[in-house]
Amino acid sequence: MGTYVRFYTFLCQIFDYGNTALEKRAMLFKRLLPLLEFEREVATVDLSKVVLTHHHLRNKGQNRLDLVQGDAERLAGLNPGGGSVQDKDKALLSEIIAKLNDLFTGDLSEEDKVTYVRAVIRGKLLESTTLQQQATANSKEQFGASPDLGTALMDAIISALDAHTSMSSQALGSESIRNGMKEVLLNQTGLYEELRERAAAAP
Repeated sequence: MGTYVRFYTFLCQIFDYGNTALEKRAMLFKRLLPLLEFEREVATVDLSKVVLTHHHLRNKGQNRLDLVQGDAERLAGLNPGGGSVQDKDKALLSEIIAKLNDLFTGDLSEEDKVTYVRAVIRGKLLESTTLQQQATANSKEQFGASPDLGTALMDAIISALDAHTSMSSQALGSESIRNGMKEVLLNQTGLYEELRERAAAAP
């Protein structure tokens, strides 16, 4: 019946049989097939009456695992801090510290320098809606040449003067230090990218 229905459905589009009995039969078979239940043979094994009565264990002796011979190889991931993300962050932080050490002098710890530029100054610059708009509308190179960035950097240095007098004084008195700080802020701290993100998230 299924074969008849498939063939008739296909061939009736090509030939005009001129016999309504063939069409009626196809319609009947098509409606009748879903109502028929066929006994299908299923290739399964009935295990309902199988009972485990005993099992057998065989001693094949003991084998010694030799860990002495051959070259010892470390397993991947066992080295503390061996992940690629940590290495990347360490490399970035080392690069920032190296540049800041060239900019600032005196009895200042590396942590003070990094915190001053990466957290304090960067945090104040991120609050500027003017810089957010400029970062959104310009490339990083164009944004780096913006006079507003230099003005905002000077304002941030003045705001942080009380907490970081030594570095702020050096930065205020040296344009080269300010230019170096600007380079670090743009290329090592993600200032430009986060300004764009904040501008996009602003209501």
